[in-house]
Formats: sequence, structure tokens, C-alpha cells
Amino acid sequence: MTDSKGRLGIEMLTLLGMPPVEYVRLAGELGCVEVSTGLSGLPLTMFGITDFAPWPMWSLKDDKALRQEMIAAMRDCGVSIGLGEGFRVAKDLDPQGNAEELDIMAELGAKRINAICMDESMMAGSNEAKEKLAVLAEMAMARGMVFTIEFFPPEGITSLERALEVVEFIGRGKAHVLLDTTHLFRTGGTVEQIAALDPSLIGYCQLSDGRNAPPDADYMMTAMFARDVPGQGQLPLRELIAVLPKDLTISLEVPRLDDLRGGMSPRDHAARCVAAARALGA
Repeated sequence: MTDSKGRLGIEMLTLLGMPPVEYVRLAGELGCVEVSTGLSGLPLTMFGITDFAPWPMWSLKDDKALRQEMIAAMRDCGVSIGLGEGFRVAKDLDPQGNAEELDIMAELGAKRINAICMDESMMAGSNEAKEKLAVLAEMAMARGMVFTIEFFPPEGITSLERALEVVEFIGRGKAHVLLDTTHLFRTGGTVEQIAALDPSLIGYCQLSDGRNAPPDADYMMTAMFARDVPGQGQLPLRELIAVLPKDLTISLEVPRLDDLRGGMSPRDHAARCVAAARALGA
């Protein structure tokens, strides 16, 4: 359930890894009740971006004092961590290796954990990915957190249908689907599909706009850095919001690298996204 003040959140990617205390305070100032976070900043150099570094790097894993500052800021601002990010399964990774990171997310009061699988070989003719995700789900639940699974192209869990298969394998109530509107619609998903789902299967929604077209060669860079503000693209967001569970968190994932690089303030960017989402009924 979300706070009585509302259900709107802001995703870490929207602000390209803003330091956590500043991020929490901005979310609270804009009337949002949740944020998402990984345990470290977002190094843009990982994506070949070397001409823009808006924030110093930080680590909630290594810096206990920063964790305490973030906890205090969340308490003061009425904001919580709606989604803990940075978890994935891969052939060379043991899910049990995530224990420390999950402990830290629980210490921070994270409500949910999200996980991904980007390895097609783990999804084709094998239950390996599903079994590893099931272990992560049990670990998250043991720490009092909900477990969600995200789908996106080009490999691994690439569609709503595949994500639902994983949820059914793990068990209803133990795992939920994370809906990212860009991934949902650009992989062929529809509002009608979501309306027909058991609402308990949906664990979280990340809201953004853009082209309503199949993935192309630039898909991942667009998803990481060039999404559209809700209402400014082609996706049927108002219709989707209308059929989502009324207590479902809707969190803004609207990275706009060129706007921030061009001088738009992070606050102004976040504020316009919040206003746009509210105008659509979020």
C-alpha cells in the first residue's frame, strides 16, 4: 500500500543518480512519497558518456553515515524507498551473493526489490533463471520486502508474457511483475492485457512516454537517457493508469540526458514530470 498522501514516486534514473539525501528531499518537496535507488551512483562513463557528470559518485553500501543520513531525510520528508534496484541473475552469479545488499536495502526500509535477467540462454529451454529468481524472491521476502521482476528487450525476460511465466513458476504472492510503460508498449503489450490481469500480479509501475514502436537498434540508449515526459509521446498512459490498481505505486522513470546536459535544473525536470503524471491521473 502507498502512503495516504498519494502514490507517486520518482525513479533514480530520472535524475541520473542524484546523491540520495538530496534526491529524497527533492522528492518530498514535490509531494512524492517514494523513490527508487541502487546502492551506488550512476557512472555515465559506463555508457560511453564522457562529457557530462552531473553528480559525484556515492555508495550506500560502503558509507554507513550516508545510509543514516538518508534514513533521517526519508523520515523528515515522508518519503520511502519504493524500489531497491541493481539485482540481477546471471550464469556466473550465485543469488546468495546478494545477501549483504538485501540486508542494506532492508536497513534502509525498502518496500520492494526489483530483479532482471538479461541472459537469453538462461530463459531458453531451462529453468535456471527462474530458479535463481525464486531464490532472490525468498531472500527478499525473508527480509520483509516484496519481490518484483522487470521485463525488457533485447534478451532474457523480454515481454510481459515471459515475466508472468516467471511469476507463476515462483508462485503468486511471492513475485510480482514490474510494469515499465516504455517496455510494456514497445514490446507489444496493451492496456487490455493489463486490465485483464489479476491485480495482485502487478507490483509496481514505472511511468514514461515515447514512441509506440517495436524496439530498434537504439532502444536501450533511448530507454536509459531519452524517454519522453508523460503525455508528450505516443503511449496510452492515461488509459493504462485508469486500469491499474488504485493503490499501486506509479513512479516516474523519465531520463532526459540532453535536457540536463543543456542546463535544465534537476528540480525543474522532476517537477514537470510530476505535474505531467498528475495531469494523466497518476
